[in-house]
Amino acid sequence: MSVLSPAGPHDPYAALRLPEFRRLLSARVCMTVATQIQGVVVSWQMFQLTNDPLALGLIGLAEAIPSIVVSLYAGHVADSVRRKNIIVAAVTALLFCSVTLFLLTRPVGSWLLAKDQFYTLPLYAVIFVSGIARGFLGPALFSFMPQLIPDRERLSNAITWNSTTYQAAAVLGPAIGGLLFAKAGINTAYGVDAVLMALALLLYGSIASRALPPIEGERLNLKESILSGVQFIFSNQLVLAALSLDLFAVLFGGAVALLPIFADTILRTGPEGLGYLRAAPAVGSVLMAVLMTYYPLRRQAGRKLLWAVAGFGVATICFALSRNFWLSLVLLFLTGAFDAVSVIVRSTLLHTFTPEHMKGRVSAVNNIFIGSSNEIGSFESGAAARLMGVVPSVIFGGAMTLLVVGITAIKADKLRRLDLTPEPKPVAAV
Repeated sequence: MSVLSPAGPHDPYAALRLPEFRRLLSARVCMTVATQIQGVVVSWQMFQLTNDPLALGLIGLAEAIPSIVVSLYAGHVADSVRRKNIIVAAVTALLFCSVTLFLLTRPVGSWLLAKDQFYTLPLYAVIFVSGIARGFLGPALFSFMPQLIPDRERLSNAITWNSTTYQAAAVLGPAIGGLLFAKAGINTAYGVDAVLMALALLLYGSIASRALPPIEGERLNLKESILSGVQFIFSNQLVLAALSLDLFAVLFGGAVALLPIFADTILRTGPEGLGYLRAAPAVGSVLMAVLMTYYPLRRQAGRKLLWAVAGFGVATICFALSRNFWLSLVLLFLTGAFDAVSVIVRSTLLHTFTPEHMKGRVSAVNNIFIGSSNEIGSFESGAAARLMGVVPSVIFGGAMTLLVVGITAIKADKLRRLDLTPEPKPVAAV
């Protein structure tokens, strides 16, 4: 005979007590800081070369297209071979991209960026290659982390810490990138990017192989394997609604791609100010993620998610209207805080409802929905800014985000009623 008792006390550091998980987080921090530094410097460099908002949007498109193209195949690979090997190969490719950008600022490569018809092509080529690497890295990392976590209770805590450390790195990266660019120059900034990426590669490679057993699962051919991930997403209304909400919010509501223009011509803060503007959403995200580590989002999680995405849209509109640097920082901070709620809820749903042997393929679909929507959203922002002006385009994006929230609230009743309160644990009666 048994009776039900409430779940045990919440341990906010449960996942951090696992050494291999800590090593994984350290590697991801180094990699994220490196890519954030690179993002700030490349966007500012491209704007200086072209003075064209569409060129900033094309940066995102150049990375998103190859990532989307390879994602479904990458998901199949992540469910077929050892995920650590994929991660090491992908990070090696990203290191190659970082070193190439560094060399393009040295005398040996700077002549490629001479002012002629094709002067931006080397930058776009490097971004394109990094998009391919990212397409393989996303599914492998997503499905790799649960292999280091021995039970579902600590997996939820690991998801929150994973988001927290990512956002913390995203805080440091843009600020460091802006400061390095302003104080030490573009060459030094790209050099730091390359060193951090090399350190990330070493850390990923040092994770014990014993923690990564081969994945056993269904044996399908390539076509069936790829389609199974797509079918899983579209057959689960709850997961599909959460992904769709995040997709359109990021697609229409992001103003990050246009921040060099806001920093240069609207707020007049220069590259150092750009670093702070890029970091502000991540500051909000990391603080919200830390808060959710101690106070997990459980009761009425679906309603709170909808309100958070609506808050993201409102903050975006207000940012477009702001002409004060400090107010703009606060509004960007709020967009990050609201976005963190969506990220953690979505990750929790995917890890909870996806079978272990399908996580690579499902993550690949998620990468197409969400990961690449940041870059496609950057292109949309650049194109909209070219057509209707910078400020009206950001206002339009925020308004579309609110419209998407309204439609989702009406149509996705399962998401609206979502509750993540843990079930009580059965214990033997004394």
